[in-house]
Amino acid sequence: MIVRELELDLDAFEGPFDLLLALVLKEELELRDVDLAGIVTAFLERLAEREELDLEACGEFLVLIAALLELKARALFPDEEAELAELDPEEAAEELARRLAEYRRAKEAATWLRERLAVEGDRFFRLGPAPLAPKVETPLAPQDPEGLAKVLRLLAQDPPAVSLSHMALRFPPVSHFLDRFRALLRRRTKFDFESEVAEMTRLEQASAFLALLELRRAGELSIEQAAPFAPIRVSRLTKENTVEQERTAAWTARSA
Repeated sequence: MIVRELELDLDAFEGPFDLLLALVLKEELELRDVDLAGIVTAFLERLAEREELDLEACGEFLVLIAALLELKARALFPDEEAELAELDPEEAAEELARRLAEYRRAKEAATWLRERLAVEGDRFFRLGPAPLAPKVETPLAPQDPEGLAKVLRLLAQDPPAVSLSHMALRFPPVSHFLDRFRALLRRRTKFDFESEVAEMTRLEQASAFLALLELRRAGELSIEQAAPFAPIRVSRLTKENTVEQERTAAWTARSA
């Protein structure tokens, strides 16, 4: 049997095998559209019809089909073929070693998966959610009815009122500081407010300051402060100071 005279009936070609080779080599037929598996099947059917093995024809067919497979593989990866063609011999050897190592890793992974499947292939697992855990019911110990009634009576009682007296702010009376400052001004004409309230608590200092403002509003004393947060100087008002303050207030009102 001559391989080149093999008649083929494929989707992309119909005719002798020799014509197919000529069209492929002249690039008049896209090899990627040719079903090489169909060619192998047709050759095996022809061998089955002859009922004898022609080693020379089989060798020739293997060479031709191998060449077609190589051409088809290169056509499927044109970019990779161009990259490999531009490599130097040393770079091509390194690329080949890299591909062989990658192939070895893939082969070892496939072997590991095959072993896992052989060991754990007979195990079954649940696809749905796990069943709910059974509820554990704790039996109650025998109870004394009278003790239970006593506890219920305690729960029904109103809770004791919470005292907030310790949180109340107890301000000292302002009148106490009014009398104190008036007595102090009768003995002295001036004093520093900070020195008089230095040993008092914060609440007492607040009440003392309110008393000072009240006396200032009543015209019984004058207050001076050189700058913000500076010491406060308190002076007793005399008749001359009163007249001067009235003139200043009148002039301020006219200016406004």
